[in-house]
Amino acid sequence: MNMLVDGEWRTDAYESTNDDGEFDRQETSFRNWVEADPDAEFPAESGRYHLYVSYACPWAHRTLVTRALRGLEDVVSVDVVDPYRAEDGWQFTPGKDGTTPDSQNGFDYLREAYVKADPEFTGRVTVPVLWDKERETIVNNESEEVMRMLDTAFDEFANDATLYPEGKRDEIDETIDAIYEPINNGVYRAGFAGSQDAYENAVSELFDALDHWEEVLADQRYLCGDALTEADVCLFTTLVRFDDVYHTHFKCNVRKIAEYPNLWNYLKELYQLPGVSETVRMDHIREHYYRTHPDINPKRIVAVGPNHDFEADHDRDRIAGGPPRELAGLSAD
Repeated sequence: MNMLVDGEWRTDAYESTNDDGEFDRQETSFRNWVEADPDAEFPAESGRYHLYVSYACPWAHRTLVTRALRGLEDVVSVDVVDPYRAEDGWQFTPGKDGTTPDSQNGFDYLREAYVKADPEFTGRVTVPVLWDKERETIVNNESEEVMRMLDTAFDEFANDATLYPEGKRDEIDETIDAIYEPINNGVYRAGFAGSQDAYENAVSELFDALDHWEEVLADQRYLCGDALTEADVCLFTTLVRFDDVYHTHFKCNVRKIAEYPNLWNYLKELYQLPGVSETVRMDHIREHYYRTHPDINPKRIVAVGPNHDFEADHDRDRIAGGPPRELAGLSAD
């Protein structure tokens, strides 16, 4: 695995599985917070913060969906790296469809932003990255925390469609935790497993969890009841990739999401919320997974299917609840 060691790029410094062949995800390193307080170390201000993302990465995708749902497109700017991550890591290739240059620093590689923030940095170079333009440093690169900041710290500049409402926060946090290990990380535990036992354990837990949420969504609009929350964002970015890459590339092939009536219609409803479809680049997703993991797919052939129609009608209106008025295209009056 490629990473920075004391600020120097190395291609032989990190193993992704432990001695039992189980996938071992590294902790993120930059953990500061943007706050809705003008005296904070990182105060919430329009135009001050910037996201470095990949459309391919489900963790970065969480932040893009939250930014869209809260209407922060003109408040927090974005640059997009190449979906193909070669030996030099995430790269800016502005000539490629859907990618951008590094508008903040003019770097060729995202790792340069990490070294600018910490010249002695040791760790993996991951997306998303929340960048402070004023202090020219990384604020945070933990996706759940960046998502939470976008959802809660920028209320002054956002719409009223909060995804972390008072009174439901404990339930939302518990649900995010409940789906993380078996589903969000579970697909990676299956895909990168180094032993048959590790793979089968991951797949078993993954589909047990999917079966559970299929039952929950039979008579409940969203994961935490009748209101859209951050937990739904976290599940969405895994579900939308599932049939195209996880089912085949990561051998999570017990069932497709399209074979789950409730999860499939739930996925279509979330995809069709205002601004969400624009955050989904299936071409980037397929290219990244099938080309970036030669240990799983040595010939790097990119699968062409299944080409689901996420814009097709869904049946979720049969259940009470629904998106906030701002996201349902209705007046807030």
